[in-house]
This record gives sequence, structure tokens and C-alpha cells, in this order.
Amino acid sequence: MPSWLQWQLVLPLAAFVAANFALLQLGGDRWIAGHLYLLEGGHWALKDNLVTSTLVHQGGKRLSALAWLCAVACTAVAWRRPAWRAWRKPLLYLVLAVLLSTGIVAWMKSWTHVDCPWDLIGFGGTRGYHDLLAALPLHAAPGRCFPAGHASAGYAWLALFFFLGDVHRQWRWKGLAVGLGAGVVFGISQQLRGAHFASHDLWTLMICWLVALLLHRAMFARRPVAHARRAIIATDRIA
Repeated sequence: MPSWLQWQLVLPLAAFVAANFALLQLGGDRWIAGHLYLLEGGHWALKDNLVTSTLVHQGGKRLSALAWLCAVACTAVAWRRPAWRAWRKPLLYLVLAVLLSTGIVAWMKSWTHVDCPWDLIGFGGTRGYHDLLAALPLHAAPGRCFPAGHASAGYAWLALFFFLGDVHRQWRWKGLAVGLGAGVVFGISQQLRGAHFASHDLWTLMICWLVALLLHRAMFARRPVAHARRAIIATDRIA
């Protein structure tokens, strides 16, 4: 088994399945949400909080969008400057990976019809809880909370791991830390507001990782990484 397949696909999928079993089958989702709900005084006290709602939810989403626009601008410049030729494909990959990750999560939210915790009985809402894969009862109002959309604005930047692996290999783990850190902060903030269960964030994490991995394999599988890095270094010297 190739090392990339073992460590970047099989291992994450195995961890994803195990975590899903704990959260969905063993009740981890409701256990975590229930404790957060009680810690906040039996209501979602942080739902409209300045930090969770304004800074992290609204501000974080805008910051991610701004970072993506900067990546788009850099990609456009790379296509106009011959000296940046070696950066063109890596930058295009980064732009596409972030766009596809957030787009797929948003598309899934439109048809999965899963409720937020704050909609459910026992968490301040009026709707009954239904398992993730269970069919909705007749006349039940559809939810729009799965996967976690806001967390995708952070986890989409997991693509930095592969982008930096091509252009500056020593920084690839820092890129991974940025994507994971942003996704965790965005996800926990939304859980504190009652907007998502932990499994919603887990699915978003897995979707964003798979998009980043598979798109990178599709765009770069035939090009040796060492050759790509040499091209970047040569370009930098010319510039």
C-alpha cells in the first residue's frame, strides 16, 4: 500500500468511522451537547454572544473569504507573470480546494435536513431528535444544520498541507495546523451556540480532508514533488 494511501486516506477514514460510532451510536453527540447546555444554565447563553456570534461566526467567515480572495488574486498574478509560472498550479489547487470544500458542505446542507441542537426538545427547541440516517416523519420541517457549514470555512484550509508540501515542504505541518485550528475554533464556537452537534463538525472535517487529498492527487499525482519544489526554488531565484 502506498504510504500516502495508508496515512492520508485509510487512517483518517478509520478514525472517522470510530469517532462516528462513538458520537452517533453511543450517544456522544447528545452527551456533549447536553453538558454544554447545562453548563450554560439550561439555555444557549452563548448563542448571541459577542465572541461566539460576532467575532468567530461572522468575523471568522469573512476572514476565510478574504483569505480565499487573496489566493485568487495571487493566482491571477501568477498567470500574468512568467517568473511566477511554477506557482500557478499550486495556487490554482488551493483556490479550487477551498471553493470545492465549502461548496460541497453547503450543497449537502440543502438536502440532508438535519436539525440543529437548539431546534430539539431538551435543548430549548420543539422538534424531536432523529438519527442522522433516519427518514424524517411526515410533515416534519427540514433542518439545515448538517454538515457544519461554518466549520468548513476553517477546515477547507486543510488544503494548505498539500499546497505547502509542494512549494515549501518544511511548512506543510504548519499549514495543516492552520486548517485544523481554524476548523476546531469555528466548530466549537458553533457547538457552544447550540448550532451543531460534534458529529456535524466531524463530517465537515472529513469532507474537507477528502476534497483536499483527492484533488491534489488528481492534479499532481504524475508530478514528482521534489521536481515541483526545485521549480519553485528556481523561480524564486529568477524573481
